[in-house]
Amino acid sequence: MAHDAITDLVHRYADAVVHRDGDQWGSTWAADARWLLTKDYDISGREAILALWHGAMGGFDAVIQNVLNGTAEIDEAAGTGTGRWYIHEHFRRAGGDVGILLAHYDDTYVIEDGRWCFATRTLVAHYQGAPDLSGKFLNAVT
Repeated sequence: MAHDAITDLVHRYADAVVHRDGDQWGSTWAADARWLLTKDYDISGREAILALWHGAMGGFDAVIQNVLNGTAEIDEAAGTGTGRWYIHEHFRRAGGDVGILLAHYDDTYVIEDGRWCFATRTLVAHYQGAPDLSGKFLNAVT
Protein backbone atom coordinates (compact mmCIF):
# COMPACT_ATOMS: atom_id res chain seq x y z
CA MET A 1 0.00 0.00 0.00
CA ALA A 2 2.78 2.47 0.87
CA HIS A 3 4.55 1.77 -2.44
CA ASP A 4 1.35 2.75 -4.28
CA ALA A 5 1.25 5.98 -2.26
CA ILE A 6 4.86 6.77 -3.24
CA THR A 7 4.11 6.04 -6.90
CA ASP A 8 1.15 8.40 -6.66
CA LEU A 9 3.35 11.06 -5.02
CA VAL A 10 5.89 10.88 -7.84
CA HIS A 11 3.17 11.06 -10.49
CA ARG A 12 1.39 13.99 -8.77
CA TYR A 13 4.71 15.86 -8.79
CA ALA A 14 5.21 15.30 -12.55
CA ASP A 15 1.57 16.12 -13.31
CA ALA A 16 1.91 19.40 -11.42
CA VAL A 17 5.01 20.28 -13.48
CA VAL A 18 3.12 19.71 -16.74
CA HIS A 19 0.11 21.74 -15.59
CA ARG A 20 2.13 24.41 -13.73
CA ASP A 21 0.05 23.72 -10.65
CA GLY A 22 2.06 25.23 -7.79
CA ASP A 23 -0.44 24.21 -5.12
CA GLN A 24 -0.34 20.56 -6.19
CA TRP A 25 3.42 20.60 -6.66
CA GLY A 26 4.02 22.27 -3.30
CA SER A 27 1.80 19.71 -1.56
CA THR A 28 4.24 16.94 -2.52
CA TRP A 29 6.94 18.37 -0.22
CA ALA A 30 7.36 18.08 3.55
CA ALA A 31 7.51 21.41 5.39
CA ASP A 32 11.25 21.07 6.11
CA ALA A 33 12.12 19.36 2.81
CA ARG A 34 15.35 19.77 0.88
CA TRP A 35 15.65 19.98 -2.94
CA LEU A 36 19.12 19.47 -4.41
CA LEU A 37 19.29 20.44 -8.07
CA THR A 38 22.99 21.23 -8.49
CA LYS A 39 25.81 22.17 -6.15
CA ASP A 40 24.59 25.76 -6.45
CA TYR A 41 20.93 24.94 -5.87
CA ASP A 42 20.47 23.22 -2.52
CA ILE A 43 17.19 24.63 -1.20
CA SER A 44 15.62 23.88 2.17
CA GLY A 45 12.04 24.38 3.29
CA ARG A 46 8.83 23.97 1.30
CA GLU A 47 8.26 27.72 0.90
CA ALA A 48 11.77 28.36 -0.45
CA ILE A 49 11.52 25.32 -2.73
CA LEU A 50 8.18 26.52 -4.08
CA ALA A 51 9.50 30.05 -4.64
CA LEU A 52 12.44 28.69 -6.66
CA TRP A 53 10.11 26.43 -8.67
CA HIS A 54 7.78 29.32 -9.56
CA GLY A 55 10.77 31.38 -10.71
CA ALA A 56 12.19 28.50 -12.76
CA MET A 57 8.86 27.67 -14.38
CA GLY A 58 8.63 31.28 -15.55
CA GLY A 59 11.53 30.53 -17.88
CA PHE A 60 9.56 27.89 -19.78
CA ASP A 61 6.70 28.10 -22.26
CA ALA A 62 6.03 24.38 -21.80
CA VAL A 63 7.38 21.36 -19.94
CA ILE A 64 6.28 17.76 -20.23
CA GLN A 65 7.75 15.58 -17.49
CA ASN A 66 7.36 11.82 -17.88
CA VAL A 67 8.12 9.40 -15.07
CA LEU A 68 9.77 6.34 -16.58
CA ASN A 69 10.56 3.76 -13.91
CA GLY A 70 11.41 3.73 -10.28
CA THR A 71 11.87 1.87 -7.04
CA ALA A 72 11.03 2.62 -3.43
CA GLU A 73 11.99 1.03 -0.12
CA ILE A 74 9.46 1.90 2.56
CA ASP A 75 9.50 1.50 6.34
CA GLU A 76 5.82 1.97 7.10
CA ALA A 77 6.33 1.65 10.86
CA ALA A 78 8.86 4.50 10.85
CA GLY A 79 6.98 6.51 8.22
CA THR A 80 10.09 6.89 6.08
CA GLY A 81 11.51 5.58 2.85
CA THR A 82 13.95 6.00 0.00
CA GLY A 83 13.56 5.74 -3.75
CA ARG A 84 14.95 6.43 -7.21
CA TRP A 85 12.78 7.56 -10.14
CA TYR A 86 13.87 8.21 -13.72
CA ILE A 87 12.38 11.11 -15.67
CA HIS A 88 12.34 12.36 -19.24
CA GLU A 89 11.40 15.99 -19.84
CA HIS A 90 10.68 17.78 -23.09
CA PHE A 91 10.75 21.56 -22.74
CA ARG A 92 10.51 24.80 -24.66
CA ARG A 93 12.13 27.77 -22.96
CA ALA A 94 10.47 31.18 -22.97
CA GLY A 95 12.93 32.29 -25.68
CA GLY A 96 11.86 29.44 -27.95
CA ASP A 97 14.79 27.03 -27.47
CA VAL A 98 13.72 23.40 -27.13
CA GLY A 99 15.47 20.59 -25.32
CA ILE A 100 15.21 17.48 -23.24
CA LEU A 101 16.33 16.40 -19.81
CA LEU A 102 17.10 12.76 -19.03
CA ALA A 103 17.68 12.32 -15.31
CA HIS A 104 16.75 10.52 -12.15
CA TYR A 105 15.76 11.68 -8.70
CA ASP A 106 17.16 10.11 -5.55
CA ASP A 107 14.44 10.60 -2.96
CA THR A 108 13.73 10.25 0.72
CA TYR A 109 10.13 10.19 1.94
CA VAL A 110 8.34 10.96 5.16
CA ILE A 111 4.76 10.85 6.32
CA GLU A 112 3.53 14.33 7.23
CA ASP A 113 -0.05 15.07 8.23
CA GLY A 114 -1.01 11.52 7.23
CA ARG A 115 0.43 11.78 3.68
CA TRP A 116 3.67 10.65 2.10
CA CYS A 117 5.82 13.63 1.06
CA PHE A 118 9.29 14.22 -0.28
CA ALA A 119 11.76 14.85 2.52
CA THR A 120 14.55 15.23 -0.05
CA ARG A 121 14.80 15.08 -3.83
CA THR A 122 18.23 15.08 -5.44
CA LEU A 123 18.27 15.58 -9.19
CA VAL A 124 20.94 13.61 -11.04
CA ALA A 125 21.07 14.79 -14.66
CA HIS A 126 22.31 12.35 -17.31
CA TYR A 127 21.65 14.56 -20.34
CA GLN A 128 20.28 18.04 -20.88
CA GLY A 129 20.40 19.53 -24.32
CA ALA A 130 19.18 19.29 -27.87
CA PRO A 131 16.40 16.80 -28.61
CA ASP A 132 18.64 15.05 -31.18
CA LEU A 133 20.95 13.97 -28.31
CA SER A 134 23.90 15.81 -29.85
CA GLY A 135 24.87 17.31 -26.50
CA LYS A 136 27.13 15.86 -23.84
CA PHE A 137 25.87 12.92 -21.79
CA LEU A 138 26.89 13.59 -18.20
CA ASN A 139 27.03 9.89 -17.33
CA ALA A 140 28.89 8.79 -20.49
CA VAL A 141 31.78 6.37 -20.19
CA THR A 142 34.82 8.09 -21.66
